[in-house]
Amino acid sequence: MNKLQELMTITMEECGEVIQECSKSIRMGDYNRDELKDELADLMCMIELMVENGIVSELELKNGAQLKRVKLMKWSDLL
Repeated sequence: MNKLQELMTITMEECGEVIQECSKSIRMGDYNRDELKDELADLMCMIELMVENGIVSELELKNGAQLKRVKLMKWSDLL
C-alpha cells in the first residue's frame, strides 16, 4: 500500500467511525458524547492530511462547504 492509498483507507475508516458514533448518539439521545468528539477530531486530522498531501486545497473545501450551506438553506431547517 502506498502513501496515498493509506491516506484514503484511513480516511474511509474514520468516516465509518463518525457514522457509527452519530448513530449511537441518536440511539442514546446523548449528543454530547466524548466518543463522537474524538471521532470527529480524528476525521478532521485526516482532512488536514488530505490538504497537506495536495489531494484537495483549503479553498476548495471552503468553497464546497459554502455550497453545502446554500443547499441546506433550501432543503433543510438547519440554517
